[in-house]
Amino acid sequence: MAWFKKEKPNDSVPPPRSKGSEGMWLKCNHCREIVYRKEVDRNNKVCPKCEYHFPISVTERIGLLIDLGTFKEWDAGLEAQDPLAFQDTKPYRERVKAHQDKTGRKDALVIGEGLVNGSRIVLCVFDFSFMGGSMGSVVGEKLCRAIDRALELKLPVILVTASGGARMQEGILSLMQMAKTSTSVAKLGEAKLPFISILSDPTFGGVTASVAMLGDVIIAEPKALIGFAGPRVIEQTIKQQLPDQFQRAEFLLEHGMIDMIVERRRLKETVGTLVNHF
Repeated sequence: MAWFKKEKPNDSVPPPRSKGSEGMWLKCNHCREIVYRKEVDRNNKVCPKCEYHFPISVTERIGLLIDLGTFKEWDAGLEAQDPLAFQDTKPYRERVKAHQDKTGRKDALVIGEGLVNGSRIVLCVFDFSFMGGSMGSVVGEKLCRAIDRALELKLPVILVTASGGARMQEGILSLMQMAKTSTSVAKLGEAKLPFISILSDPTFGGVTASVAMLGDVIIAEPKALIGFAGPRVIEQTIKQQLPDQFQRAEFLLEHGMIDMIVERRRLKETVGTLVNHF
């Protein structure tokens, strides 16, 4: 046996973890502290030590923002094609199918209408669990359809982002969604209909560089990571060390990139107030 291999005797193998102890603890993505999962769940998925807002599901997000039982989803059946016949470690079609089976959704954006404290709105929510919330042709098309319906119904649009950016498997077609969605948002401005953007952790890439930062009011959740390229890429490019908390919501607020930071428990109240004000 080589000197760098060492077998443990059988009595040194730790006993298997009980099923009751699995998943009881979480490591916070911000303060790196170990926190009790049930305490986080009771606190709206917010870290009790540093107030970092953990990512939440689309269903939880809709329940957080929309009056109970009032959300009606639109265009749920739209799904991605494979115009480039793209393949990395697996074919794109297989990758999409795997995420559809995992999430129960056809793609990474859910759109529809509902009530926020009695006010009718159009809601668009990114699903980060579907290929990192990446924006491909379906996401761009659904967002534009939601805006078109909002224009027809004369309703404000609320967008909640959680995305790694453009979907590389669709190449230039995914990058075109940046211009396509930005053009649709401009129509809301011309019609004087409010567009409120809510940035959750993480919001990056082509989504940040287009539709996410075009809101009449841009809200971020506390300590959310928001940017275009990642900090390591930026440091390697500019050959300088970045400031502490770079790309966190608080840094962006201090430098005028967003309008406000709102805790999750106050988000519905804040959105309702903004909609009524507009």
